[in-house]
Amino acid sequence: MEIAEIETGAVSIPLEEPVAFATRVVEERDHAIVYVRTEEGLEGVGYTLGYGGAGLIADAVSEILEPMVVGEDPRDTTRLWREMFDGTVQIGRKGVLLRAISIVDIALWDIKGKAAGMPLYKLLGASAERIPSYASGGYYREGKDLEGLREEMARYIDRGHDAVKMKVGREDLPTERERVAAVREAIGPDRTLLMDANGKWTNEEEAVRACRAFAEYDPYFIEEPVMPDGIDLMARVNASLDYPVAAGELEFNRYGFEHLMESGAVGIVQPDATVVGGITEWLRVAEAAAARDVPVAPHYNWDLHVHLLGAIENGLFAEFFYRDSDVKAFDDVLVHPMEPDDEGYLEIPDRPGHGIELDRDALAEYGWSHA
Repeated sequence: MEIAEIETGAVSIPLEEPVAFATRVVEERDHAIVYVRTEEGLEGVGYTLGYGGAGLIADAVSEILEPMVVGEDPRDTTRLWREMFDGTVQIGRKGVLLRAISIVDIALWDIKGKAAGMPLYKLLGASAERIPSYASGGYYREGKDLEGLREEMARYIDRGHDAVKMKVGREDLPTERERVAAVREAIGPDRTLLMDANGKWTNEEEAVRACRAFAEYDPYFIEEPVMPDGIDLMARVNASLDYPVAAGELEFNRYGFEHLMESGAVGIVQPDATVVGGITEWLRVAEAAAARDVPVAPHYNWDLHVHLLGAIENGLFAEFFYRDSDVKAFDDVLVHPMEPDDEGYLEIPDRPGHGIELDRDALAEYGWSHA
């Protein structure tokens, strides 16, 4: 089997109105997308959020990675991953290049599953056929008060979820305590409350003070209380709390996660296959975490991550965003968008490969431009 061509490009999907978290306001969601096609007629797809840089990621694929993989066997994922990773050592290792490697690797695994006639989680060695999910939300919006936050979280519970996640850190600490208290009241005492600060606090004193102020509301974890590159700082915060820090959505490759875990910065890791280096590297991170009995709760991209959670032993749950919350918009270009069942579980698709199919008409509507 031989890779014949690669098509890569970007789209941007606008939100109906801006949303915010502690450190940023978001008005649109841009994605870099790659199609890898073989001489035999198989096609694999990979994608990642661009955070304003989707075009750069697409260009990195077409200008740097494409010459490395065209003509190669797409099933040789271990070899091709190493060639891409080492072949970009002077300009890569993290950031744009790792996202580019990620989406190519995801497309290769899609081809492998299709060639085998198997869904990805079966190809990888299935551990489950459906995955628990938590409803992610609680963003800041103009005009959204405490009652609006309560209503949002109660709606997720009504839809069957036992776990929800909210944003924290944008307002002053008394206001944030009120927000967390309101969510705990809305979901009840026995359900799981997750919090995400998106790297808000800049020093140990601020982070620990805020996180301890939330402790009475029984949070399950606090995600990224400090910026993701402050690993030693994060470790000090983690050691000061009675509940764990979770992080990793912006961490790259196994070496970054090794530092996270060995330093004691996290109790839960959140690798994203579209960021960390693709499926090949995501599995390495999950196995390293399993050796330390650290659970894995991947960031976003549930359509892909259900397959990976369904192939490991230490998976915790998938993050899910309802489209009607107007926070994540990738469903708008999917042929088969997923929905949790009435117990909050996501059924893993049985289509060959990862089963994610993009609507080419929708891509064109959102400005698809390709190299």
